[in-house]
Amino acid sequence: MTVDPTQVREAITAGRTTLGIELGSTRIKACLIGPDGAPVAGGSHEWENQFVDRTWTYSLDAVWAGLQASYADLLADVQQKYGVQPTTFTAVGVSAMMHGYLAFDADGELLVPFRTWRNTSTERAATALTGLFGHNIPLRWSIAHLYQAVLDDEPHVPQVAFLTTLAGYVHWRLTGSKVLGVGDASGVFPIDPATRDYDARMVAQFDELVGESRPGLRLADVLPEVLVAGREAGRLTDEGAALLDPSGTLRPGIPFCPPEGDAGTGMVATNAVAPRTGNVSVGTSIFAMIVLEKALERVHTEIDLVTTPAGDLVAMVHCNNGASELGTWAGVFHQFATALGSDADADAVFGVLLRSALEGDADGGGLLAYNYLSGEPITGLAEGRPLFVRTPDSRLTLANFVRTQVYGAFGTLSLGMRLLAEEGVEVDALFAHGGLFRTAGVAQRLLAAAVGAPVAVGSAASEGGAWGIAVLAAYLDAADELDLGTYLSTRVFGDAQVDAVEPDADDVAGFGTWLQRYTAGLAVEQAAADAV
Repeated sequence: MTVDPTQVREAITAGRTTLGIELGSTRIKACLIGPDGAPVAGGSHEWENQFVDRTWTYSLDAVWAGLQASYADLLADVQQKYGVQPTTFTAVGVSAMMHGYLAFDADGELLVPFRTWRNTSTERAATALTGLFGHNIPLRWSIAHLYQAVLDDEPHVPQVAFLTTLAGYVHWRLTGSKVLGVGDASGVFPIDPATRDYDARMVAQFDELVGESRPGLRLADVLPEVLVAGREAGRLTDEGAALLDPSGTLRPGIPFCPPEGDAGTGMVATNAVAPRTGNVSVGTSIFAMIVLEKALERVHTEIDLVTTPAGDLVAMVHCNNGASELGTWAGVFHQFATALGSDADADAVFGVLLRSALEGDADGGGLLAYNYLSGEPITGLAEGRPLFVRTPDSRLTLANFVRTQVYGAFGTLSLGMRLLAEEGVEVDALFAHGGLFRTAGVAQRLLAAAVGAPVAVGSAASEGGAWGIAVLAAYLDAADELDLGTYLSTRVFGDAQVDAVEPDADDVAGFGTWLQRYTAGLAVEQAAADAV
């Protein structure tokens, strides 16, 4: 993807660029793309969740302050690069962390603080619904949060008039439309791949389940409408324009694509929407998405069944804990470097550390690292305690320490992927994306060992979901002609450079040894959560 500044300036002035915004767990990113799909400008704002009253949450004030800051940062980048300011776009898309619980009353007021995907307080509800539906309902899904609130007889439940995700909420406030993209909706309630809508049988089962205790609660009344990729999902209102751009420069009337979850935008950003393809997204959480050729034969509580933004069935292995602990350790080493008088920036220190991992023993030298900042449903842990563990005879070196931290980021994911392999699910290649892959050849190689499959990283791997949702917004103009997979392959990734790495036999064997030790040591992690 090449960028001609003169052509970009003309496209911005004429309103022929497309805007994507994604609210990630630690950063809100805005990405502006040109008519050819190439990123031409970006903005971001860092934010963090809060642990308030034993609940992981973000305030709605933080949502809007962060969105405005990210958009303002984008405008500053456009001004610096091209000397112009956009007043309109061809289309806009909003994406965000999936799942969680945002419940509103009839007046549009938030009833309880936003409960994010990171909360694991819904075990009773998720277990009951999984048994009722014969379909895995993970702890973080919106329907699990709603039913848990019913089970707990929370006083706000009778007032619930609308339930949505973070992307759905932002989209609603910007456009007035209560809709979700099918991929995001598939983390709210199970989707029927045949209808690409909420599964009607399961909707009826839920309504019957709560009918006696909550006769006024009907899912058809409270869930957002489901839309597939390529459908217009509303237009920017006057109020929405003012919310996003308080300066008043942005004009209303811009079409929006359906709001999507970060899983769906990750699939788009890696061109992994066709059967036998998949992607791995690494951030605060880590998850793999494998597009299925057929439905799984058994229900696995470790595996979610969700969809692509076009509505095709996907097996999702989602782990609550990703690269955050690795990033924290990198920050400690950066502090140490600064104390020694080094002027190396944080990215340089992180790169040096990550590259050192390749010099470590294949099995990590007998070291163990658990990245569990929060609970981890796949391994049955309700709460997390980050741990670094070693035995007296282990080989503690910098290379082994960092290699073990990287393994720790991939450990739980590997356990879930092995279940898919037992189901006979085959994948030709996994496309990886996220900031961890900016350091070439390290995380990619170790991930290939962890999942036992080739791992590819494309030239847009670090662009992530903000670029992915911008591409989905641009797809509005092509949806009548091309399906999403063809659009991505021919219009967006036609000349993209992809670097694929096959699993190294020594790495695979070493990781296998490490994973056995990791699985056995989960009792230590549980004991830490109980004691500390």
